[in-house]
Amino acid sequence: MNEFAVTVIGHDRPGIIADVAEILARLGLNLTDSTMTRLRGHFAMTLVCAGPPTAGDIEAALEPLTTDRTLLVSVRGVVEEPAHEPAGSHHVLTLHGADRLGIVATVARAVAESGGNITDLTTRLSGSLYVVVAELDVADPAALDVAVRAAAQRLGVDVTLRPADADVL
Repeated sequence: MNEFAVTVIGHDRPGIIADVAEILARLGLNLTDSTMTRLRGHFAMTLVCAGPPTAGDIEAALEPLTTDRTLLVSVRGVVEEPAHEPAGSHHVLTLHGADRLGIVATVARAVAESGGNITDLTTRLSGSLYVVVAELDVADPAALDVAVRAAAQRLGVDVTLRPADADVL
């Protein structure tokens, strides 16, 4: 079974997700992982799908979505990697404060240097307030807490680190 990463970015409009999902379904591709959002009026989607077609087949099928030049689509093969269990525990970091240059870079570096791994990250600017929500795999929550609090203090923002709630299916 072939696996592919498909990205779609461009001007938002109703129906993009339906258009892409229908095309991929007609090709016999199963959507396994996806993330989709709007960023200041622009649509952004990345998904991983599995099925029999080639990358060329997928690109050709999605090409009609790009003819008006409002969407950009890319397709690439995904090499299967061995599954790995996260080291440590899953935590959620939230940060908010006045917008300033370097917030994500500073906090991401503190997480990395503390042995944490960011598995999901969302940022939003609302007026002058900047908000970050990140999901992390954490080997040493106490050390990470110290590091992100020091980073937040340097930045003049508020930060919270807490264990993530267990997923309920």
